[in-house]
Amino acid sequence: MTENKLSKIKAPVNDELKQFNALFKESMKSSVTLVDLVTGYILKQKGKKIRPLLVLLSAKLCGGVTERSYRGAILVELLHTATLVHDDVVDNAEKRRGFPSINAIWKNKISVLLGDYLLAKGLMLSVEGTDFDFLGIVTGTVKRMSEGELLQISKTRKLNLDEDTYFRIISDKTASLLSTCCEIGAGSATEDEEKQKRMRDFGEYLGIAFQIRDDILDLVGKTKVFGKNQGGDIKEKKVTLPLLYALKNSPEKEAEEIKKMIKKGADSEAVKKIINFTVRYNGINYAEEVALSYAEKARAALDIFENSPEKESLTHLVQYVIDRNK
Repeated sequence: MTENKLSKIKAPVNDELKQFNALFKESMKSSVTLVDLVTGYILKQKGKKIRPLLVLLSAKLCGGVTERSYRGAILVELLHTATLVHDDVVDNAEKRRGFPSINAIWKNKISVLLGDYLLAKGLMLSVEGTDFDFLGIVTGTVKRMSEGELLQISKTRKLNLDEDTYFRIISDKTASLLSTCCEIGAGSATEDEEKQKRMRDFGEYLGIAFQIRDDILDLVGKTKVFGKNQGGDIKEKKVTLPLLYALKNSPEKEAEEIKKMIKKGADSEAVKKIINFTVRYNGINYAEEVALSYAEKARAALDIFENSPEKESLTHLVQYVIDRNK
């Protein structure tokens, strides 16, 4: 059912997505056999392609898909793929989308270098196409994503996160790239600064709603559906919005006991207790309300655009993010 919804969302740019897939495959090619071997492995893993979808829908909404739109879509997908490869090294992950990760097969050194290669290919594509505005946007995004990750690591060590810092982390780590996709898509089709700003805001709000939903699913999602072990964030000592709210709105003594469990390194039994604690003090309900409020902000950002299949798809994408169970 969920995949069927995503297919309907993609419908207005189906032909453009096919064109993108062919161009993206071409963009990864190298004269080095090892690089082609690893990128070929990556291409076999069929992701949802949400980021290029956002670029192409934003472009079509703002005037039409152009050659620049395709280059922008390739740029963001190369950047996204590079960050996933690097993230798997940082997290020592064994799996990615159900497949063994790059670092699990080719080890860390090749993984890091391949991530660098993918990022460089994206930047070169923009230079060759003289898309210097895209370069400015993307370099700012890479900076934000790196800062968000480092801020999260520093707060995880001390376990002293507050809500403002949580929003800064998810805005930088997750929302920044979705915002970039929409801004680049709009920028490839129009010079109207108001439309570009609206699309940038849409992507930012969508990204925040997406990450909050992700954090909720980590605590209460069904393992088989979600594809991850429940309470993975807790085991990694990451405090997300539902737990933050529960800690703030529970008796101090109980909150301190929960913090001690997390600091110590929660086993499966402790994870269950922490999840029950979060539910008991309305952390899940609160996070769901906040996610819905950002979803509403995303929809409102599209108000200036006339009704069209592209606008309808972007609106449905917001609901898809909120309703998803994986």
